[in-house]
Amino acid sequence: MHPSLANSAKSAIPLHAVLAKDAKAWLSRQRRAGPVIASGFAGAAGVLAALPDSKGGIAAWVLGLGEGRDAFALAVAAEKLPAGLYRLGEVPDFCGGANAALAWLMGGYNFDRYKKKTERKARLVMPTGVDGEEISRIAENLFFARDLINTPANDMGPAELESAARALAKTYGAKVSVVSGAALKKHYPLIAAVGQGSDRAPRLIELNWGAASAPRVTLVGKGVCFDSGGYDLKPSAAMLTMKKDMGGAACALAAAGMVMGARLNLRLRVLIPSVENSVSGTAMRPGDVFTSRKGLTVEIGNTDAEGRLILADALADADDQKPELMIDIATLTGAARAATGMELPPFFTDDEKLAADLTRLGTSVQDPLWRLPLWRGYEDTLGSRVADLNNNPAYNYAGAITAALFLNRFVAKTKSWAHLDIPAWIDRAKPGRPLGGEANGARAIYALLKERYGR
Repeated sequence: MHPSLANSAKSAIPLHAVLAKDAKAWLSRQRRAGPVIASGFAGAAGVLAALPDSKGGIAAWVLGLGEGRDAFALAVAAEKLPAGLYRLGEVPDFCGGANAALAWLMGGYNFDRYKKKTERKARLVMPTGVDGEEISRIAENLFFARDLINTPANDMGPAELESAARALAKTYGAKVSVVSGAALKKHYPLIAAVGQGSDRAPRLIELNWGAASAPRVTLVGKGVCFDSGGYDLKPSAAMLTMKKDMGGAACALAAAGMVMGARLNLRLRVLIPSVENSVSGTAMRPGDVFTSRKGLTVEIGNTDAEGRLILADALADADDQKPELMIDIATLTGAARAATGMELPPFFTDDEKLAADLTRLGTSVQDPLWRLPLWRGYEDTLGSRVADLNNNPAYNYAGAITAALFLNRFVAKTKSWAHLDIPAWIDRAKPGRPLGGEANGARAIYALLKERYGR
């Protein structure tokens, strides 16, 4: 169990949490609440106040929840409280239980690879009925993904992403294989094409785990370790966060870690096409045509639409094995962000049950997803005069949908498929969610797989 959690409640200080609308009434029921009332505490979100005991010490703490819109509000307490042992007191259901435990761990997250490490020594007694090992495992894999995304591209290229996958595999007894060089160009030509402009060699990273007889589930994660846009160069402002363009890979690995740690009854395969999209004399050009692994030819209408290219080859490979379920995760389009913002990633699927389950479970674990349509009316926008497909649709709208339709051309045999178009980034800091990398969808996917394949 994570060291920030404890089993024994001996000498633990109660931590209460109140909504703003309930703060006055709650304080009226507390002994020695005068100093807190005098301080002006009114339950505003994120405000902590100490209730004194008869000896001048601290009898309890109370956290304001404001209007109560944040299930992880208690992360503020982990961030701000002094060293000590705490237990939940009166806390509304929406931010108690498992949410409280995960929030507490999230409040202790800090990306400090390049800074002096700060150790938080506040500990929380595990809420009744919550599995501390499970919560710890979820948090550790969430932080694993955040660290990968937050690491700058000079220290997180295709080789380093491979090393991270190997480290994860070693932890859980999985196997990793990698295709690169001439073999990559032969078997995964689109991945090779996108990565050919960088001196950091592209590769396909594959992780396998679980019994061969178990239901086959495949996760595919986009691993563009930095995206300059290629010859269709991004503006400098748009490049500032492009270290996060491997966020799909990080989320796929995080979900895989959760699955393997819980020993779910499935045969897990994770595919990560990993590249750097650079500008050089060997980089792919607008107008180039490449033959994909599936055999479909693709004209490069825009070198900055590279994510769908590398995913296409990986999806075609995954599809050949006819998995029961396949989910790909990618930081694919700005159009997805324009449609639903940074906090509600869209997903696409033709499977109604899968759509309902992802929506329900994402909401349940506070990792929300929103379904957008695979509208077939836009299929004709993918055409090319010289090839089977163009990676730059001939339509200025619905970019997230047309990207999903492009990917869908490479999925034909899989029983059930979903595509997540995520930001992998937090642009508005919230309790336990600092500005930076985030594993959008990883916990929702784990919840789905746990419900379907739990032992």
